[in-house]
Amino acid sequence: MKKRIAIFISGRGSNMEAILKQVKEGILKDVCEVALVFSNKPTAKGLAVAEKYGVPTAVIPSKGKNRADFEREVIELLKPYRVDYIVLAGFMRILSPLFVRAYKNRIINIHPADTNQFKGVGAYEWAFENKLAETKITVHFVDEGVDTGPIIAQRTVDLRGATTLEEVEKRGLKVEHQFYSEALKKVFSGEFNRQNQE
Repeated sequence: MKKRIAIFISGRGSNMEAILKQVKEGILKDVCEVALVFSNKPTAKGLAVAEKYGVPTAVIPSKGKNRADFEREVIELLKPYRVDYIVLAGFMRILSPLFVRAYKNRIINIHPADTNQFKGVGAYEWAFENKLAETKITVHFVDEGVDTGPIIAQRTVDLRGATTLEEVEKRGLKVEHQFYSEALKKVFSGEFNRQNQE
């Protein structure tokens, strides 16, 4: 049975679009369906992209709101959609324990670094400033910490010869867009072993 997912975005949604393509005609076609694309920003460009794919969208602005109040609103919004998993694709907010517990072991994130080496924002800048020959993209479950959840899969990005931050980001995103869907497929198809996460 296909898993129902909600994709959370805050901006242009390039990873979201890559996932939508794979759901429509690629490796995710038989394992999941996108019930909703959600954003905490009404101006997120990815909302228009999702609508082009015929996917329902919803917005609850987070700006100026108490974190707990905002997250309770989102939890209520999600209820009718009966989602099995939440997929974070450039969602620029740290989720509180309240939200994480509501969807325990069912929130997945992509992080543009090895989470054992670098957590939080600015991962590509970190790789560039440290002149790394390679970095790793990590897909992981979200727990109550920041980028501390169980790792689902990692993929190396070759950074040799990259002389600008833009080039580092470009190479990283190219890997992200393919790799995220591959990792999601492992989870949704039951191929990924979850027994160590409880």
